[in-house]
Amino acid sequence: MQITLIAIGKTDKSELEELITVYEKRLKHYIKFSLEIIPDIKNRKNLSETQQKEKEGELILAQLQPTDTLILLDEKGKQYSSMDFAQLLQKKMNAGTKNLVLTIGGPYGFSDAVYAKCSGKISLSKMTFSHQMVRLFIVEQIYRGFTILRNEPYHHQ
Repeated sequence: MQITLIAIGKTDKSELEELITVYEKRLKHYIKFSLEIIPDIKNRKNLSETQQKEKEGELILAQLQPTDTLILLDEKGKQYSSMDFAQLLQKKMNAGTKNLVLTIGGPYGFSDAVYAKCSGKISLSKMTFSHQMVRLFIVEQIYRGFTILRNEPYHHQ
């Protein structure tokens, strides 16, 4: 299985980029992982919230292959413990998932078309985090999930 993380807009904090890179490198020992950044929409200040979500949605959907399994990082999604998230990863691998695509939307969330295509939603917390922080948190949780599955000492019960 491969895991792809799609995110809208670049990270403007080099400290966060460095930390994300640390976990990307660690993940290479477990799985193929890629981070795909979709540039911010140009002239988005001139677009309504709905128009912005539609344009971002088109760009997200254009990244997908027909066999991809799309899961959205969404505030209305299901919350998982780290152990439960590890089990979700295992279930996806056992099911023969080729590419698990986790997606972080823009500031207003996702278009209806993206919601229609997804097979699940995950919420990292009831709190609101910046989209840039969410990237770090989910990459770390993917890494943590694989260390849990391998019974490695990174995660403590």
